Amino acid sequence: MQHNIFASMRSLKIMDGCKGTQVYAINPSSATGGGIGEKLLQQLHDHIKSHTLRTKSVRNLQPPNMTTPSEVFVSDGSLLPYGLPMTDLLEPKIEPSLVSVDFVETLAGVYRRTEDRHQFDRSEVYLEQCAVFQGLADPKLFRRSLRAARQHAINVHAKVVLSAWLRYERREDELIGSSLMDCSGRNLECPRTTLVPGYDPELVFDSCACTGARAGNGDNDNDDAMAIVVDEQCSTSEEEEEDGDMSFCVGDDEIKCNRFNIASLSRPFKIMLYGGFIESTREKINFSRNCFSVEALRAAEVFSRRKRLSHLEPKVILELLSLANRFCCEEMKNACDAHLASLVCDIDDALLLVEYGLEETAYLLVAACLQVFLRELPGSMQSLSVVKIFCSPEGRDRLALAGHASFVLYYFLSQIAMEEEMRSNTTVMLLERLVECAKDGWEKQVAFHLLGVVMLERKEYKDAQYWFQAAVDAGHAYSLVGVARAKYKRGHTYSAYKLMNSLISDHKPVGWMYQERSLYCVGKEKLMDLMSATELDPTLSFPYKFRAVSFLEENKIGPAIAEINKIIGFKVSPDCLELRAWFLIAMEDYEGALRDVRAILTLDPNYMMFYGHMHGDQLVELLQPFVQQWSQADCWIQLYDRWSSVDDIGSLAVVHQMLAKDPGKSLLCFRQSLLLLRLNCPKSAMRSLRLARNHSTSDHERLVYEGWILYDTGYREEALAKAEESISIRRSFEAYFLKAYALADSNLDSESSKYVICLLEEALRCPLDGLRKGQALNNLGSVYVDCDKLDLAADCYMNALNIKHTRAHQGLARVYHLKNLRKAAYDEMTKLIEKARSNASAYEKRSEYCDRDMAKSDLSMASQLDPLRTYPYRYRAAVLMDDHKEAEAIEELSRAIDFKPDLQLLHLRAAFYDSMGDFVSAVRDCEAALCLDPNHNEILDLCNKAREHIREPK
Repeated sequence: MQHNIFASMRSLKIMDGCKGTQVYAINPSSATGGGIGEKLLQQLHDHIKSHTLRTKSVRNLQPPNMTTPSEVFVSDGSLLPYGLPMTDLLEPKIEPSLVSVDFVETLAGVYRRTEDRHQFDRSEVYLEQCAVFQGLADPKLFRRSLRAARQHAINVHAKVVLSAWLRYERREDELIGSSLMDCSGRNLECPRTTLVPGYDPELVFDSCACTGARAGNGDNDNDDAMAIVVDEQCSTSEEEEEDGDMSFCVGDDEIKCNRFNIASLSRPFKIMLYGGFIESTREKINFSRNCFSVEALRAAEVFSRRKRLSHLEPKVILELLSLANRFCCEEMKNACDAHLASLVCDIDDALLLVEYGLEETAYLLVAACLQVFLRELPGSMQSLSVVKIFCSPEGRDRLALAGHASFVLYYFLSQIAMEEEMRSNTTVMLLERLVECAKDGWEKQVAFHLLGVVMLERKEYKDAQYWFQAAVDAGHAYSLVGVARAKYKRGHTYSAYKLMNSLISDHKPVGWMYQERSLYCVGKEKLMDLMSATELDPTLSFPYKFRAVSFLEENKIGPAIAEINKIIGFKVSPDCLELRAWFLIAMEDYEGALRDVRAILTLDPNYMMFYGHMHGDQLVELLQPFVQQWSQADCWIQLYDRWSSVDDIGSLAVVHQMLAKDPGKSLLCFRQSLLLLRLNCPKSAMRSLRLARNHSTSDHERLVYEGWILYDTGYREEALAKAEESISIRRSFEAYFLKAYALADSNLDSESSKYVICLLEEALRCPLDGLRKGQALNNLGSVYVDCDKLDLAADCYMNALNIKHTRAHQGLARVYHLKNLRKAAYDEMTKLIEKARSNASAYEKRSEYCDRDMAKSDLSMASQLDPLRTYPYRYRAAVLMDDHKEAEAIEELSRAIDFKPDLQLLHLRAAFYDSMGDFVSAVRDCEAALCLDPNHNEILDLCNKAREHIREPK
C-alpha cells in the first residue's frame, strides 16, 4: 500500500510544433490599387494597429521598383504594414544538433562503437546514436536508439531519465485520462522497473511489474493489510519477549535494546558499544542530545533484530533515514530509502520528499522524485523548487552528491527547454549544467554547440561565438557555421566569409557550407553559392526561399511562386508555406493564401505570420470574408475531390476548416493524421492522432486510435492487442483495418496473407465512407497481388477507381505489368500522372513499364519533382554499372547519399564497392547502413564477407 502524502497535481499539456508543406496551382488575377486586395490589406493594417503584437521594431519594408498601380503588388506601404518579404531579412537557421561533414563515416563509427562495447556498456553509445539521429527527419530512428539506450541502462538514474524521455516522445501527458505513473504495459517505461538496478536482456519482452499488480490489485491490498497486522503482532510479541541488555534514553523514555544487535547496524555503533568509549560500559545511554525521537529509536531497535522495516509512519522512516545516515547504517539506510521511494506517486509527494532525499543523499528516494518531475515535464518546470534543483549550480551539486547529476539528465531537460522557449534563462542555465556534466568527445561538442545556438538566438553574439568556437575545438566542424554567423552579426563579414571559404577548402563540400558562405557575399557570387548548395543538397529550404524573394523584388511573381513550389512539392514546412501565402495575398489570390495558412496551422497550431507578429488564426479570420464560404457538406465534397486528385495540402486545408466548425470530431482528426503522414510530417501526425483519441466518444474508437499511436511509435504487438480489444467490443472498419495493416507490416507467408485478406474483407463489410473504402480496396488489391491472385486484385483496383481513389491506378498498372501488358500498365500510370497534383511517385513507377530512354526521362522528372525519392538514383547507378562505368555509378549514389543517407542507397553502394574490390569502403557503407537497421541480414552478410576479404593475407 502506498501512502499519498499530498493530492496529485494535474500535469500541464504542451503542443509540439512541427513542419509541413504543400504545392498548389495559383489563380492570379490582375488587380488595381482600389480592389478587394487593398481592402483586405487595409484590414490587416487596422488589425495590427489595434493589437500590440510586436515583439521588436521592424523596418517598413517596401519592394523596389513598384510604382505603377497596374502592378500585381499594391504600392501603398500602409496597406502592407510589414511590407513584403525581403532577401536582407532571410537567414538559414543553424541546426541545434550534431551535423557531420561526413555523415556516413559518423554512422559507421557509432555502429562500430556499439559492436565493440560489452552488452552492459552500450547505453552511452546508443545515446550518442540518438544525438546523431536527432537532426534527421525520421523520428523513428531516434526513438529506436532511445529504446536501446534504455534497454541497456544499468543504473537506476539512467533508467529513470531514459524512461521519462521515451514517455515524453509520445507526449503521453496530452492523452486525457493518462496517469503520471502509468506505463500501459511497456516495461521500458514502467516506473517500478526503473527503480530496480541492473541489466535485464529480456526487458523488452517481459510484461512490466505494473501489469501483474493491476491484475490482482484488490487481493494485493488485502494481503498488504494482513501483512501489516501480522507485522504489528510479531513486533509486539517480540518486543515483549526480548530481554535487552542495554537501553537508549530520550528524556524520561527508555528503549530496551540488545547491544549486539545495535552494534551490528554499523561500525560506528560497534565502536561506541564495544570499543574504548564510556558507552561500552553503560547499560543506559543518554540519546537526548542527538535530536532523535523515541519512535525513531524504537524503529531502529526493531530493525536491528528483524533487518526489515515495520509498518511505520513516513515521518518516522524519514527520521530513521537520518539516524542511519548519521551512524553509517547502510543496510538500514537502504531499507528506508527503498520504502520512501515507494511512497512517491505524484508531484506533491516528490516536492516534499526530494529535499529529504537530497539532504540525506538517499539515492532511490531522489530517483523516485526525479522520475515524477521528469514524467510531468514540461509542467513540473513551473515549480520554482524544481527549477532551483535542476538549474542552479547548487542544485546540480546536491544532485551529484546523491548520484543524480548526469549528462543524459541535462541533455533531456535542455531539449525540452529549447522546444518550449529557446531564449529563456531557464534554457541557458540547463545548458550550462549540461556543459558541466559533458565528457570529452561528442558530449562536449553537442553541449557547446547548443549553448552557442541559444546565445545566438538571444543576440548575445560574443558569447555565441565563444561557445561555437569551443564546439569546434572539441571536434564539431559544423559549429564553424555558428562562429561565422556570430562574427557576421558583430560586423565582421569578411572574416566570416574567409572562415567558410577555408571550411570548403579543407573538407569535401557539403550543401550547408555553400549555403552559409552565400550570406557573406553578394550578386552573382551569392547566387552561384546558393545554386551549389541546392545541387549538393536539394533539401535545404533557404536557397529556394532566397531565390523566390529575389524574384519578388524584381516584380516576377510567377517565377517567385514557381521557385518556392519546387521545395513545397517534396518537403513541407510552415516557413515556405508562409512565404507562398504572402505572395498570394499580394496578388489577391485569397483562396490560395487561405489554403496555405490553414495548412500551416495544421502543421503548427501556434505559428506566427509576418515576422512573428500575427497569429495564423487571426489571418484566417481576416481572409475568410473574401473567399467563398462552405457548409460542412460542401467541405466533404471538397475533401473528396482533393483526396481524389492526390492534393494532400488542399485536403489538409479542408479538414482544418471542418475541424474549426466541429473541433470534437475524432474522425476528422484521424484523417488529418493520415494526410500529415503522407506529407512526411510524423510529429504533426502524432499530435492529430492524440486529438483523435482524446475526442473519441466510445471505448472501441478510443482503442483504435491508441493502437495507431502505438503502431506509429514502434509498438506493433501492442497495437495489434488494441485492435483485437476494440473488435471484441464492436466490429468496425478502423479496428479491422488497423489489425490488417499491422499484420501486413511483416513478411507474410501464404497463411498470414489469407488472414490479412479476411480482415480487410471484414473491414469492407462494416459501415465506412468512400475515402476509407478506396484505401481499403487498394490495400486489399496489394495483398491479392502478393498472393498472385491478379484478377481479384484488378477487381479491387477497378472498384477503388470507381469511387475516385486515384492512387489505385498504380496498383492496376502493376497487375497489367505482371500479366505482361506493359503498354496498358504504362497508360494506367499516365492517367495517374494526369490526375494527381503530387505525381513524382507516378513518374517513378511509370518508368518500370517503358524502355530505357523513356525510363530515364521519367526518372529524371521524378528526381526533379522529389529529390528525396531514392529509386531513380539506384536505377541510374545500376545502369551505369551494367555499362561498366563503376566510377560514375558510385558518383550517382554518392550524390544522393550526401543529403539522404538511405539504407538502400548505402546497401547498393556497398555492393558496388565489394564487386570492385574496395572492401574497406564496402565495410564502411555496410556499417553505416547497419546503424540505420542493425537487423538487416543481407547487409550483415555483405559486411562479414567484406571483412573476411580485408583479413585475408595479401
